[in-house]
Amino acid sequence: MVVPAVPEIVEEEIESAIESRNEALQTIRELGPPDLVHLVKQAKSGGRQSGVYHHVTGVDASSSASLAAYVNTLVYTPSDKTHKVVSGLYCCYNAFSHLDMRVDVKIPGGVESYCIDERGDKRVASEGLWLETFLCGVLRAYSYADDGSGDSIKKIIGVRRFDPITSTEVEHKFLDAAERLFFKGSQLGSEPEIQVPNVVSNHLTTGLLNYIHTTGRYTSGINLFEKLRTRDIEVSSLLARVLVAADEEVQAVKLLHDAISEIPMDYSLLDCQSTFCQSKGRLDWALECAKRSVTAAPSEFGTWAKLAEIYVGLEQWDLALLTLNSCPMFTYQDKDAPRMPEPARVVLPVLPESMLDEIDESQAAYDSELVHPSLRKLHAAGYKGTFLKAYSLLTEITARIGWDQLLKIRSQVFVMEEEYRSEKQTGHNQNASTIALHSSSPRANGATPFEPASNGAEEEHDGEGASETATIAATDGSNRLSGITLAAGSSIEKPNHTITSEEVKSGNEDPSPSHPHYTQFHNKRLCERWLDNLFMVLYEDLRIYTIWRTDMARAKSEESSGEYRKSAEEWEILGELAERLHHFPEAVEAYQSCLRVRFSPKAMRGVLRMYEGQGRVQEVLQAVIRLVTWQYRWYSEFSPALLRTVRKLIESEGAVKVRSIVQATSLPQPVLDLTHRYVELCASFRSNGSDG
Repeated sequence: MVVPAVPEIVEEEIESAIESRNEALQTIRELGPPDLVHLVKQAKSGGRQSGVYHHVTGVDASSSASLAAYVNTLVYTPSDKTHKVVSGLYCCYNAFSHLDMRVDVKIPGGVESYCIDERGDKRVASEGLWLETFLCGVLRAYSYADDGSGDSIKKIIGVRRFDPITSTEVEHKFLDAAERLFFKGSQLGSEPEIQVPNVVSNHLTTGLLNYIHTTGRYTSGINLFEKLRTRDIEVSSLLARVLVAADEEVQAVKLLHDAISEIPMDYSLLDCQSTFCQSKGRLDWALECAKRSVTAAPSEFGTWAKLAEIYVGLEQWDLALLTLNSCPMFTYQDKDAPRMPEPARVVLPVLPESMLDEIDESQAAYDSELVHPSLRKLHAAGYKGTFLKAYSLLTEITARIGWDQLLKIRSQVFVMEEEYRSEKQTGHNQNASTIALHSSSPRANGATPFEPASNGAEEEHDGEGASETATIAATDGSNRLSGITLAAGSSIEKPNHTITSEEVKSGNEDPSPSHPHYTQFHNKRLCERWLDNLFMVLYEDLRIYTIWRTDMARAKSEESSGEYRKSAEEWEILGELAERLHHFPEAVEAYQSCLRVRFSPKAMRGVLRMYEGQGRVQEVLQAVIRLVTWQYRWYSEFSPALLRTVRKLIESEGAVKVRSIVQATSLPQPVLDLTHRYVELCASFRSNGSDG
């Protein structure tokens, strides 16, 4: 079996990486960083020792013996025949007990296991602690895994990523540990969209569902959640999700009915029911469930986002905007990443089996690339967490009704800056916010309004740098838009600012809701600052997109000018831009242009999504082969997203056909064998279609 090569980050000072990890223990919030493996090397001829390290995920951390075995695999490296390893230290974080488990291996002979707490004190490593560490190790492997685009791989240099569960025996051990520690899962934290982790919304349940959907082991998941449901009925929402995925919809609906009858205000159950109704096209039913879910958990972003999503489906644009405005936004907290000192040098060997000419990762492939500054300034590309979801909903509305119509509805539901300033200039010292916040919802679409609850206007959400974007959007090259139009023929209008609650409150005005001069505000709301900033960011996205498409059309019409040229990175950014704006054919066009310049995992992943949607099996596998090879090139043998793609192909086409198509590809056999490993993994899990 082919394993990824071993990267080496050489320290300036020996054991400085271990000291940095010790210092970081107090700042770890959730699952913790990838495991650290530190080796002390010495020249075989004797002399000064040196320290090297790398990070790793997916290694079996159920005992000190399994971690020591991993260190022993690093002792004899054919690539370095002049040095020998004299000792190794494996560090693996236990997020349940907030301890760093350590296995110190002396070569030859001697293994010591212990753990370090946040203060740096040594403790004894008990059997219970190893159980927790094993479970954390599996969850980290899924959390830090790459989706095929290369984004996760590029974040942390020199991480070996292994598949933590390669057989049904290891699966049984994993699910047994998950069952025993399930009700401690909220201690691990949760995804950034969740404000308060609970028994069904935390990193443990996210990891379990990710594993089940990746491998298709629905029966194992159903059995686990059935047992846990007898101890807490709230687990019914997780069980229902797995039943729906396993095509046991009748059983799932009955389960949801029984559970909601017993706990009618559980927002996880209501959200699951709403999602199911939505998938069946019954948005009227989904709407009622989503409203109840908001009432049950008004401080959770997910409940409001689901309600806004359903209003978008119902084409009730005004209520969608009002609901989006009521979403509680949370500052994005990224995964725990290692903070290491500056290395003396970095050694990144290439696995011979992953060498492929078209995947040129040499520095020369990037040195000649230039990116226009306007493409660097697109702040929407950096959105994550709640801001990413909110922006996605806003762009979906824009894609369906157009920018001009969106601005029109925006001015109907929110108090605009111009009208508020003009009222202030009449000399009346009244405050519009009271009327704006307490009057009834507008009925621009003739729908019965659902009044979104206030989410606390006192909290100022900056939109992760969007305020800066608002300034850029207002000043950067707006004159260049003259004469530039969208494909539909309508010019992009620059949005005016709304008046925010913060600006109203800063005026120190005496409230007088009954003042006749404010009658025009009776059916309007105050727009949250973060949403106002999102409109400015969306304007900038649309502006750059329009310039690109206009230039493309001009280049095609002027035959003498030749091909429209951009660097690979510019095509990659334009592909992401088009995808954000829901212009998927244009996104694929940009990604394909990028791939004609040089290989890009992000562009290939974008093209793969199109091939999957169109059911083009051969093209899907061609893309998968190259992405798997690129992953191995950067020390990752495991990508849940790519494994899921291969599994679905096997379910629809059969393993024999998939193997045949892969084998018929005119690429080196070692490269093809890397993809065959994914097919073999599906066979070991007895996935549907793996027998034929």
